[in-house]
Amino acid sequence: MAPGLFTGKERLLLRNARTPASLLGAGVPGGAACDRDGAALIDIVVHGQTVAAVLPAGHGEAECVVDLADRHVWPLLVDAHTHLDKGHVIGRAPDSGGTHPGARDATTSDRIAHWRRDDLLHRMEFALNCADAHGVAAIRSHLDSHEGQAETTWAAFSETRERWAALIALQAVALVPLDAYRGDYGRKLADLVAAQGGLLGGVTRASGGAHGKALEDIDALLDALFLLAKERDLDVDLHVDEAARADALPSVAAATIRHGWEGRVTCGHCCSLALIPDDEAARVIELVASAGISIITLPTVNMYLQDRADGVTPRWRGVTPVKELRAAGVRVAVAGDNCRDPFYAYGDHDMLDTWRQAVRIAHLDHPFADAAAMAGAVPAAIMGVQAGVIAAGRPADLMILEAWSLDQVIARPHSDRLVIRAGTASSACLPSYASLETIAGR
Repeated sequence: MAPGLFTGKERLLLRNARTPASLLGAGVPGGAACDRDGAALIDIVVHGQTVAAVLPAGHGEAECVVDLADRHVWPLLVDAHTHLDKGHVIGRAPDSGGTHPGARDATTSDRIAHWRRDDLLHRMEFALNCADAHGVAAIRSHLDSHEGQAETTWAAFSETRERWAALIALQAVALVPLDAYRGDYGRKLADLVAAQGGLLGGVTRASGGAHGKALEDIDALLDALFLLAKERDLDVDLHVDEAARADALPSVAAATIRHGWEGRVTCGHCCSLALIPDDEAARVIELVASAGISIITLPTVNMYLQDRADGVTPRWRGVTPVKELRAAGVRVAVAGDNCRDPFYAYGDHDMLDTWRQAVRIAHLDHPFADAAAMAGAVPAAIMGVQAGVIAAGRPADLMILEAWSLDQVIARPHSDRLVIRAGTASSACLPSYASLETIAGR
């Protein structure tokens, strides 16, 4: 594929492109043929920086024509749950042992020792350079917002968001233990989040506690959070039940309904929901659906952290029951979560890779159906951004893959993908790990 054809100035026809139907914003155009995986054969007309039309293959017209010969063409993807402030400290932070408690302790040590403006900016920049090269259109990052840290981190994020605004849409969520919202600091943090246009969030555990340890006053704590959110008209995004035994999700759903915040709450992880009896899980899922809660599953990180013990092979996958949630009408997205930090030692801010792994982990194949939407249209809707689909009038933000079927999309990492932003071929390259050696503590 010739990148030089994509200049963002010409009228260009991408003939015979193959795209999963769930990634077409207006649906499959009438007369377009779909393969057995639900991918449509289409023509994409690009005019300058914008998609001008999506038509059945053979119906598009333009002076400049690129015949993709049935290659897969996807929109740039959306990562609706990350931790840009934590990332890329492997080798600097204490070893976590690969467990959730170990990761919390190691992150706390690294935060206290190193999380200053320049350190945060450097690591966030590295992460976004990775995401740019891989074709990510939007990111929502949870930011550790403990007292004494929040102002520094949110200021660094604001600088980063402004610098990257033309390429990647960035959102931020305050991340603190749930009990942080019931005192004076909770109000101060909510005001900071509102001023930054962020979301209120947190983890459904108390300060110093662990997921799975019951919060006797969880309803009161959730009420304090929702009242702060309602006073400032803020959406809510929570880390929920990231453990084998935990039961906060029903309380979150009930609080969402109690406060009239349906459709404005997202819950990430929800791991323990996969381990409770089927009838009980069905009741919780029905409540979640009634509350209009969106769920984000983080399969790579939860498989890394959950059910880990010395000398023991893990017995469960650590991911939420994606199929059952989706069948109940719950909006479910997949996201990357942590990247090269104590909570997950690997990753590269590549949502295509995250989606490929999710399909295998959660058995979202045979058939694939609309699984691709979980990395495109669904997280874009959760974030409220125009991304993750190909449609007339949308920016020509595309990736062209050397793949002719969904099994081929999943089989390879696609380091040779062609990323197009606003009609122009991207020249972004993955940053060298050597650039991280200059940050504090290396």
